[in-house]
Amino acid sequence: MTRRAKAALVAATLAAGAITGAAPAGAVSTNVVIAEVYGGGGNSGATWSNDFIELYNLGSDPVSLSGWSVQYASAAGTTWQVTPLSGSLPPGRRLLVQEAAGTTVTDKPLPPADATGTIPMSATAGKVALVSSTTALVGSDVVTAPGVIDFIGYGTSANAFEGAPAPAPSNSNSISRAATPVDTDNNAADLAAGAPTPTNLAGQTGPGGGEPTPTPTPTPTTNPCDTAPTHQIADVQGAAAATPLSGQQVRVEGVVTRTFTSATARSGFFVQDDTPDADPATSDGLFVFAPNFASTALSVGTRVKVSGTATEFGGATQLSTVTAVDACGTGTIAAATLTLPIAAADTFERLEGVLVTVPGKLTISENYWHARYGQLLAATGGRLYIPTDRPGVDPAADLRRSVVIDDGSSGQNPNPMPHYPAGDQLARSGDGVSGLTGVLNQGAYGSTSTNVKYLVHPTGSLTFTRDNARTTAPAKVGGDVRIASFNTLNWFTTLNAAGYPNPPYNPDFTPRGANTLTERDRQLAKEVATLKALNADVVSLMEVENPRPDLAGTGFQPAALEALVDALNTAVGAGTYKLITHPGPGTDAIAVAMIYKPAVVKPVGSPKTISDPRFFNARPPLAQTFRSTKLLLSLRPFTVIANHFKSKSCGDASGDNADLGQGCWNAQRVLQAQAILEMIKKQKLVNPLIVGDLNAYSEEDPIQTFASAGLRSVSKQFVPLAGRYSYVFGGASGELDHILTTKQVMRRIAGATIWHVNADEDVYYDYNTEFRTAGDLYSPGPYRASDHDPLLLGLDLFGLVRDKH
Repeated sequence: MTRRAKAALVAATLAAGAITGAAPAGAVSTNVVIAEVYGGGGNSGATWSNDFIELYNLGSDPVSLSGWSVQYASAAGTTWQVTPLSGSLPPGRRLLVQEAAGTTVTDKPLPPADATGTIPMSATAGKVALVSSTTALVGSDVVTAPGVIDFIGYGTSANAFEGAPAPAPSNSNSISRAATPVDTDNNAADLAAGAPTPTNLAGQTGPGGGEPTPTPTPTPTTNPCDTAPTHQIADVQGAAAATPLSGQQVRVEGVVTRTFTSATARSGFFVQDDTPDADPATSDGLFVFAPNFASTALSVGTRVKVSGTATEFGGATQLSTVTAVDACGTGTIAAATLTLPIAAADTFERLEGVLVTVPGKLTISENYWHARYGQLLAATGGRLYIPTDRPGVDPAADLRRSVVIDDGSSGQNPNPMPHYPAGDQLARSGDGVSGLTGVLNQGAYGSTSTNVKYLVHPTGSLTFTRDNARTTAPAKVGGDVRIASFNTLNWFTTLNAAGYPNPPYNPDFTPRGANTLTERDRQLAKEVATLKALNADVVSLMEVENPRPDLAGTGFQPAALEALVDALNTAVGAGTYKLITHPGPGTDAIAVAMIYKPAVVKPVGSPKTISDPRFFNARPPLAQTFRSTKLLLSLRPFTVIANHFKSKSCGDASGDNADLGQGCWNAQRVLQAQAILEMIKKQKLVNPLIVGDLNAYSEEDPIQTFASAGLRSVSKQFVPLAGRYSYVFGGASGELDHILTTKQVMRRIAGATIWHVNADEDVYYDYNTEFRTAGDLYSPGPYRASDHDPLLLGLDLFGLVRDKH
């Protein structure tokens, strides 16, 4: 049964005999309660891909959920995020509400959800409410607020709950009521932590990485091939995006063009009409979802007659609930030519399910989902770029020139690694691929089912070319002093392990990064290799574990930064680098940091920061002025200001901080840019260089705020446009990491580069040990040490100034 068919069945079930009503909060519930809460979905070490909330009907009658919602707020938060509900919940049944997915590879998508939201929930502490309206709650303690049906506060830091807070869950544990739930209005007594058991209205508890196996069995006939088709495939596809025959039983005839037979495959095959109709708007190919016919001896070229139900799944038309697959001889299908980009007035839809060949060479624009889903995003005309990173990017045109190369698997972490000969280096973004022939289909790209793109399932081998080859070191930049910026991607010495006790200095702190000592050592080796190759004299670092306040309250203990410097000095020579101690790193789990070579530069004065409400996300900047140790150059000081602005993740963003085209929290990042400008002026920071991960692309408002104040982008001056990126996201490249400075300092810059050592690399090369089903490709070199590329510049303190800048 397809997800859409199942949704129709659920809707029909809910519509039968639904009634309304619920017990007020504060009394023992007699009907719908929150039965389970899981906020670790998709985190490192997670059991499931998504967060979820599960409801249960304690009563003896169905309860209408129309106009209701589940709502979430952080442990001490006052902003509530809302997921609307609909339909009805029968007695003794559970309803599964899927929320946001994390970013860490996991092999367990949830069962098909009965309701879907986008709320990113905390894995360890938070508040969840079941409300009889879709209006967001207001305030922190809303347990007895009007409309609240049930309420759960979990984790020791939750500031609202029924009775006492439920225990803290984790990435691997949910909190749930007993198998037969009860509600005594005491969260601590009613809920316990344990392995998550997401269950939907249909009673399914298994992963949702594909459609459930349908139960119908084939009905043999005496002469099955004599049973004529009722429709052509083009009739089933129709000229629109969805089938005009939805839900109808049909029988079609065609030739098999692609089969899927592995345990994690799509459980079916593609079939194409070799006598197509004359309408170019209707596709002549179709996917047949037929797991109950997996043993049927089908191969490419087999002529089949198939009986089943016309449905839609993942944006594509298919046959499901198949009752007959009859092999009736052989046939041939010639691949249609798919020339990219397609014309503006054209559509991929007319070739959905059709065998196609894409002439010429494409460019890999993103490989992030390759290791997890066997997907590579490729485009003609070069890689794709973020629209707000540079002028002239047309997202609609980019869609017309790109496709996803997909292995056709509904599983995760494929083995063997798809698309490559054994032992080959995995393609980097920017590499070329040619020889693409396969079946065009429509489906999810990555982990989000709403991110639907057109996929090509190859039927033959591909040819990759190293058009964006690795380099062993960054390009030469010259100068007397080299300055770098490097996002370490959560370098922590505290392990991010399930059950790992929170440090005593911060009970709400959640470690990030490595889960085990082995992973930590692997990560450290990559960080050191990167810094060694950069060979910078001053390095601004982001996403370093926040320095720990010592128990005496006299300062901070930068354990992670010290470990990094110690390991780096072991590799390059004792005493080569020293660290700058951040005078006020904030309360976030991560902080900015700085290291330097005392033989080349010396600090002038103490490090500086600001305590400013505009950095409410607790990553205040770190500024340090330096001079060269050379006598002739010592009179030319410069100041490096390390930054990590508010991320684009939405969370509880609203109003001006909602995603208005530049990601969430853009308005806050503008305020942070203004705060840095004020800091430079008030603290009289001489010759400033604003360095770091600003979470803003090059043409976005925060960068323009700096430009309006007269500051200039070093990368725009020195890095060619095609290579001016430091991050790949959503299939497109852009520069999130920047170095900005004054005209006076710009005239002293000898050169600058972005070292593309991370963003272009397949995640299979990172330090993690989980989900390495196709072998461990780890090496201690710099490749995929992070997800951001480092920046490097050379500052010429002694030579003549460069008027051209």
